[in-house]
Amino acid sequence: MKPASLLRANLQAVEAITTADPVLTNIDAAGSVVPGFTRNTILTSGPIMPWEDYIGGQRDAIIGGALFEGLADTAEQADAMIARGEIQVRGCQELGCVGSLSGIYTASMPVFVVENSLTGRAAFCNFFEGKNPRRLNYGVYDDQVREQLLRIQQEIAPGLAHAVRHAGGVPLKPIMIRALNMGDELHSRNAAAALLFLQAISQALLEIGQKADAKTALAAINEDPYFFLRLSMAACKVMADAGQGVVGASVVTAMAFNCRQFAIRVSGLGDRWWTGSLPKVHARFFPGYSEKDLAWMGGESPITETVGLGAFAQCAAFALQAYQGGSPAEMLRRQRRLYRITTAEHPDFKIPFLSFRGVPTGIDIFKVVKTGIAPLINVGIAGQAGGQIGAGVIEAPLDCFVSATQAF
Repeated sequence: MKPASLLRANLQAVEAITTADPVLTNIDAAGSVVPGFTRNTILTSGPIMPWEDYIGGQRDAIIGGALFEGLADTAEQADAMIARGEIQVRGCQELGCVGSLSGIYTASMPVFVVENSLTGRAAFCNFFEGKNPRRLNYGVYDDQVREQLLRIQQEIAPGLAHAVRHAGGVPLKPIMIRALNMGDELHSRNAAAALLFLQAISQALLEIGQKADAKTALAAINEDPYFFLRLSMAACKVMADAGQGVVGASVVTAMAFNCRQFAIRVSGLGDRWWTGSLPKVHARFFPGYSEKDLAWMGGESPITETVGLGAFAQCAAFALQAYQGGSPAEMLRRQRRLYRITTAEHPDFKIPFLSFRGVPTGIDIFKVVKTGIAPLINVGIAGQAGGQIGAGVIEAPLDCFVSATQAF
């Protein structure tokens, strides 16, 4: 492909990504609103694999999802039913969903429905489970995790669902633009976005009153600075999907991993996952943990970096030093390098510290391979015994980018 043709295709893909308009339109059970979702479906993150290939926390989380949904009475029974195909394990993005860490979805779990107002295409993301580091998406399922999932399902989601419908939807892009100006990067830091979302939805919550337990919904948003993360992920998937399918475009439209491999999708190469090795980690671990305790359980939250947020907007969120380590100088160095592997600068998502320069957007697989600069991703770190044990930055492996370029 000639360089001029490649550039035109990439600019077309990036324009579709940057002009997409994600709007939260509904909240409902996954089995009710996600096309193709059945009662015995469980979704998990990353390229789908044979059941015997799943290990550790991701395997435990899938089994936990089966138990939560009542598809099996014991872990052993769930394991056997999955192996026989009686419980179907599918990839989140096969059904338009995006999963955090192990990314577990079951039919009764409430999901945010986010639509691109320009096309009507929808994406889905389930709720953040709360501040406790022991969560289902981190490979833990016990009575406490079950109680929190039921609280989301029975107390938090209904009030928010009524409010969203009452408000006629909530545009998310304006919230994300303002949050970048207030110290968020919309992946590992969402404190400002959560408050802005609370502001946007509070009037509707007050107007519906006790009918749907507005007080519980308000408290859930107010107490949890990561509440907006799942809205950010769904919004970013809507944006990334808008850039998918442009003939000849070498722009990345998804990055994800499971417990064994990292993978990317590319706009001009269809829905195939191009897989590679697991990433390199630069993390700050919680007290009592170190890198030897790390475990890979999957994750699709790198969809935020795919559209230019997260680590691609790290200089908007210097406060992340306290959470995931690093220094302002190192964050600036990393930020500048990422401009070298992208197609354009985002016209709306801008970084105040860089004199409102647009975030680097549209990762070009050819630029990644040529420069050897790996895309960076802000993540939470999972432990071998389950739960979150730290946070940091990971470097995407180059081998999947090399494989994708060879396909051109």
